[in-house]
Amino acid sequence: MKIIACYSNKGGVGKTAAAVNLAYSFAKGGARVLLCDLDPQGASGFYFRMKPSKKLLDEAFFKDVERFAKAIRGSDFDNLDILPANMTFRDFDVFLSRMKHSRQRLGKSLKAVRDDYDIVILDCPPNISTLAENVFEAADHIVVPVIPTTLSERTFEQLLDFIKDQGDGDKKKIIAFFSMVQKQKTLHAETMARMRETYPKRFISAEVPFSADVERMGTHRAPVASYAQSRPAAKAYDEVYRQLVDCMDGDEK
Repeated sequence: MKIIACYSNKGGVGKTAAAVNLAYSFAKGGARVLLCDLDPQGASGFYFRMKPSKKLLDEAFFKDVERFAKAIRGSDFDNLDILPANMTFRDFDVFLSRMKHSRQRLGKSLKAVRDDYDIVILDCPPNISTLAENVFEAADHIVVPVIPTTLSERTFEQLLDFIKDQGDGDKKKIIAFFSMVQKQKTLHAETMARMRETYPKRFISAEVPFSADVERMGTHRAPVASYAQSRPAAKAYDEVYRQLVDCMDGDEK
């Protein structure tokens, strides 16, 4: 079982859209996939028409294997299950602070389903916290969408510095791609060129354009490729998926 975190310490960058569309792509490719929504806003679950979990409250996510498993629900798509969030997930940092080995608790919870899934996708809330430390510890790869703007460039640098400061952090886990790209904007073109030069090993070449088709995920409540397969945004997410698979295969060689 491989764990892929869709993470950014900046909000509004297309993190949940990436998690939903990558989960769909992996499932369509034949992998058994669990999309685990760690964000109390529950956007990933919403996109798959899931109501917030009522069984996995408070510390149960980290302590109750049976409730964890029962909270998982099937989606409308083959091979793709969802673990929806609820508002108690906003207190994860409080729960984790009370537990021994607090940085390893997320990984221990996910081991409960390691025989059931090939891929676990984590949709993570946008902050650097104890939960984020758990994500960095548990994930095999951390997919980071980056809007090519000055503020996103700054937060990406902060993320790499934070992981470096953790001592045992591994920047090689970071696989970034540019999100919501508008190539007609000079700022986007200049920022992308500069960041690719500064971080040549962290960015894949796939880019997701700014697109109304992605915004319509909230209307269709489904991944882009399920209703706009031939559109540029769906093709872009498919390319992100293919390049991510290449990175994963490269790690195993």
